[in-house]
Amino acid sequence: MRIPTVYASELAADGSPALLLILVGVVIALLLIVAVWWGARRTARRRASAAVAQPPAAEAKRDSWRTPEDRPDR
Repeated sequence: MRIPTVYASELAADGSPALLLILVGVVIALLLIVAVWWGARRTARRRASAAVAQPPAAEAKRDSWRTPEDRPDR
C-alpha cells in the first residue's frame, strides 16, 4: 500500500488570495484577543462597583444571629 505524498506547495493557494486569507486570520485573532481583554476589564469594573455598593460583610451579618425578642403573650 502506497501513501501518496502531498507537498505544502500543492496545498497552498497561489498569490495574493493566500496573503489576504492570512491577514484576515490575523485580524480575527486580534479581535478575539481584544474582546477577551475588554470583557475581563468590564467584569473587574462591575465587581469593584458592586463591592463598593454593598456594606462590608461584618456589618451585613451583625444582625443575622440575634435571638427573637421575648414575647409577653407566651
